[in-house]
Amino acid sequence: MIDKHLLKLRARDDVSEVEESLIRSFVSPATEIAAKKTIIRAGDRLSRSTLLLEGMMCRYKDLANGSRQITELHVAGDFVDLHSFTLKRLDHNIMAMTPCVIATVDHADLKRMTEEAPHLTRLYWFTTNLDAAVHREWELSLGRRTAISRTAHLFCELQVRLGIVGLADDKGFDLALTQVDLAECLGMTPVHMNRTLKDLRDQDVVEFRNRRVVIRDLARMRRIAEFSTEYLYLDREAR
Repeated sequence: MIDKHLLKLRARDDVSEVEESLIRSFVSPATEIAAKKTIIRAGDRLSRSTLLLEGMMCRYKDLANGSRQITELHVAGDFVDLHSFTLKRLDHNIMAMTPCVIATVDHADLKRMTEEAPHLTRLYWFTTNLDAAVHREWELSLGRRTAISRTAHLFCELQVRLGIVGLADDKGFDLALTQVDLAECLGMTPVHMNRTLKDLRDQDVVEFRNRRVVIRDLARMRRIAEFSTEYLYLDREAR
């Protein structure tokens, strides 16, 4: 069940059979989570971290007026809260966007990993740094990119991240989100989101329909987004 997680790790560095066995020994049995269920709330005291095996989750924060900002999407293979190992509580919520399958790893086992497996420790430290890089890129989108550029950028990012775990190709990928979900990712109203998606469709660049992103022109979508994979650190290097 952790195959996609291993694909994500091995996209950036080698993971030995011994290290894989150690990871597998730490991971709990899988659990199914219903769509739109918040599994961690800000301030909860945490003693384990959650590994997403199937589906899509998000980090989000709400305002008192009910407005929601999704700050990152997580795809299969991601730890959604590895940073809770050191923080012990989060300042944001984590929710299943779709039906999901998850597993957990006790923080006590993560502590043992830091003592017994320094290479894995560095690799997981890298993944938390990677999350921070994604957050910075989303901040740039929210602050400076136009609506059409930030939408194209999100689709570009997901096409790469899902592609790493075998869930996307140059033609597109499944995305079981609503336009309201996308609006909450991109800091738009649902009406503005709908208009922006129509613009991309009318330009024959990308279409979002029937819970699928259909890419008509990947190169042009990347130009509109000014997309570079640099912040996703795809080079395989020894950590």
